Amino acid sequence: MKDNSPIKFLDLKAINKAFEPELSDTLLQISRSGQYVNGEISTTFEKNFADYIGTNHCISLGNGTNALELILQAYLIMGHLKEGDEILVPANTFFATFLAISNQGLKPVAVEPELYSFNISSRSLEQKITRKSRALVLVHLFGRNAYSEEIRQLIDKHQLKLIEDNAQAVGCIFKGVKTGALGHVAAHSFYPTKNLGALGDAGAVTTNEPELASIIRALTNYGGKEKYKFEYIGTHSKMDEIQAGVLNVKLPHLDKSNRRRTEIADAYLKGIDPQHVTLPMKTGPNQVLSHTWHLFTLLVEKREKLIQYLSQNGIETAIHYPIPPHLQPAYQKVNFGKLPLTEKIHREIISIPLHPELRDNEISTIIDTINNWEGK
Repeated sequence: MKDNSPIKFLDLKAINKAFEPELSDTLLQISRSGQYVNGEISTTFEKNFADYIGTNHCISLGNGTNALELILQAYLIMGHLKEGDEILVPANTFFATFLAISNQGLKPVAVEPELYSFNISSRSLEQKITRKSRALVLVHLFGRNAYSEEIRQLIDKHQLKLIEDNAQAVGCIFKGVKTGALGHVAAHSFYPTKNLGALGDAGAVTTNEPELASIIRALTNYGGKEKYKFEYIGTHSKMDEIQAGVLNVKLPHLDKSNRRRTEIADAYLKGIDPQHVTLPMKTGPNQVLSHTWHLFTLLVEKREKLIQYLSQNGIETAIHYPIPPHLQPAYQKVNFGKLPLTEKIHREIISIPLHPELRDNEISTIIDTINNWEGK
């Protein structure tokens, strides 16, 4: 590399600098306003985000895990779920997806992925559906749409609730409809590393179901729809005005930054020699932004050697994720069955740098460095 500086896996400082001076002006305005929670800015964000996703309702809250938990809790209150019901969930996902299910007294049923898309396999899904299955938490992992006609048919046939985990895929589209509006309800995360990232933790729920939206909003407010009157055993989960203001600044630019991510991913897919690494599946034809490339992931048998090699050449990497949920200590007494594809992915996966501020020369350096690896 010409300047001998490392290529960061993710450069949040550079990403946020691209929104200046509007970002700093917004933060200053909020700090001087005296209104930091439950204000007009978060209300405005809810409208803006609902319009963007294409739903009638958006409830802003503290984080993406809360979003999943409160969706499930609301369905329990409404009688659509009961304690002990089976919730189908991708085996290949972050631990928080399983955690949200277990925290509501529900049973996560792990479903194997497709190997090269990393998302849930419709064939494996069909095999795991039982009389006790009540919902599917569909994770659009790494920014790739996981929905399909096959999954839609299974949802309809078995009358399942479709809950989207859209934490990594905001802006993703399937046949003209954005993820987050494909199912009955969706959970979103705006953790700083996400494609649409706040400056702290934040999340949201989107849905077209008015009763569900009303109950979830109450649950974020200790369980009350009116001040000091609480109908449910809720929690406290609010998006503050600072995070809402940041997201209002960034949202209009999201599609542009997602297109840049797609350009970088295309360069990787065309330029990286698959001799020693396995590339992720390409997006299908005529699917505009069908994959927003939150992460660009490779499968490598000799992962640690590649990580060491790239590090020696000034390229940072990450592993998403080293231990699958079903092998976590918290679930050591639960038998999820055999999940060999999931375990292979978690054993071999490596993520390489991909973000909108990555420079063209850095992209070329990453490609050339990987191609010069002998794989030994």
